[in-house]
Amino acid sequence: MSTHLLKLTVNGEHTETEVPARRLLCDLLRDDLHLTGTKRGCETGTCGACSVLVDGELVKSCLMLAVQAQGKAVTTVEGLAQGDKLHPLQESFLACGGLQCGYCTPGFLMASCALLARQPSPTAEEVREGLAGNLCRCTGYSQIVESVLVAAEHMRGN
Repeated sequence: MSTHLLKLTVNGEHTETEVPARRLLCDLLRDDLHLTGTKRGCETGTCGACSVLVDGELVKSCLMLAVQAQGKAVTTVEGLAQGDKLHPLQESFLACGGLQCGYCTPGFLMASCALLARQPSPTAEEVREGLAGNLCRCTGYSQIVESVLVAAEHMRGN
C-alpha cells in the first residue's frame, strides 16, 4: 500500500507523518496522534462524533482521508481549551448539563464551535438546525441547545 508524507497543523502545532493513502482522518487523529477526543461512532458520517474543524469548516473525519488534510489546519476538541482554561462552550456544557456519557460531546462541541463562528447570536431553532448532523442518545438535546445558547451569550460578553 502506498504511503504519503502528510504535513498539516493540528491544534496549532505543525505535524509531519507518513500515512497510508487510505487512512481516514479520524484514525490519524485517534491512533497516530493520540487525540482520542475525536470519536469513531457510526463510521458513515451520520452521528457526528468524529466532527473536527478543517480550516475552520466542520468536517466529519470518518468521511475524510487523512491525505485530504495536506497543508490544512485541523482543530479537534483538544484544541478548544487554552491550557487549563476551558473554551466557553466546554464550560457551558459542564454548567448546563449538555453532556451525559460524553461520547458524542466532542462532536457537539466542534459543531457548536463552527455554528457560533458563523452565527454568534443564534436562536434556539438555529442551534438545533446547526447541530442536526450530530446524534446523542442520552441528553434529549435540550441541555445541549441551552449550553450553546449560554456559551454564545458568554462569548458575546453578556
